[in-house]
Amino acid sequence: MQAKLKIILSMVVFGTISIFVKNITLSSGEIALFRALTAAVVIILYKLISGKKTSFSDIKKDLAALFVSGVAMGINWIFLFQAYKYTTVSIATLSYYFAPVIVIAASPILFKEKLTIKQIVCFLMATVGLVMVIAASGMEKHESNIIGIAFGLGAAVLYATVVLFNKFIKNVTGIDKTLIQFFAAIIVLTPYVLATTGIQVGSLSNTGIINLLILGTVHTGICYCLYFSSLNDLKGQEASILSYIDPLVAIIVSVTILGEPILPIQVIGGIMILAFTLLNEIEVKAISFHGLANKESSAANIDED
Repeated sequence: MQAKLKIILSMVVFGTISIFVKNITLSSGEIALFRALTAAVVIILYKLISGKKTSFSDIKKDLAALFVSGVAMGINWIFLFQAYKYTTVSIATLSYYFAPVIVIAASPILFKEKLTIKQIVCFLMATVGLVMVIAASGMEKHESNIIGIAFGLGAAVLYATVVLFNKFIKNVTGIDKTLIQFFAAIIVLTPYVLATTGIQVGSLSNTGIINLLILGTVHTGICYCLYFSSLNDLKGQEASILSYIDPLVAIIVSVTILGEPILPIQVIGGIMILAFTLLNEIEVKAISFHGLANKESSAANIDED
């Protein structure tokens, strides 16, 4: 139960990230850079306090995949924060959570995995949901909404890239993987920020600095530690299903706290995106535990990422 509470808490906090990003008057690149820097410091402190050691020989074996996925993670943050600037958090989040669908579509090409009928149906229906969200934004005749959706989808592609590259990482797991990815993001984001906007963090108000520190420390450093420390005690499908708390909280925050509008057709489209990607997880989970349920005659214990 403690593991579930950790991941639920981290997902709820992840869902509130837009509140803090919108209060930081820096470029998306600089926000992403300082998010990675602050989170890396937090994770290093966590490892020192907890006595967790890092195997540099294992990291060396997967360094290329770790670097590429870390770069994708950093640019992914830039795209997501840009999406928040151009459209509502609800629409940006729904576009971003098309990432699992991209992973489903790319897996047969990259890993020679065969798509099941269920996966094909989930892919098609989630795509229909995305089309509904985009079409409704187009009907509003707000060009910024379309730009925001484009950034959200770009973030989804990059997040899917992180997920897919993580499949190539065999020797490094959990918190070490994330820490190296943060370092890779910092290496790439630093020259990007210097070449574009420059370092402007000194111009932030006290409110902006506090929000930036919360974003890096709480939303990234602490929540990543909570998330990864819970995975050892949860089955993969459990964590996958609980991760859908994040977009639900983000949409609730968008409508109730930020007061952003969302059309009924976009709500329906969003439900289709989240429901059919979630359905894919639930169906796999039910099948994988079928044999266990028969052996132990206990379906009550059937409860990831």
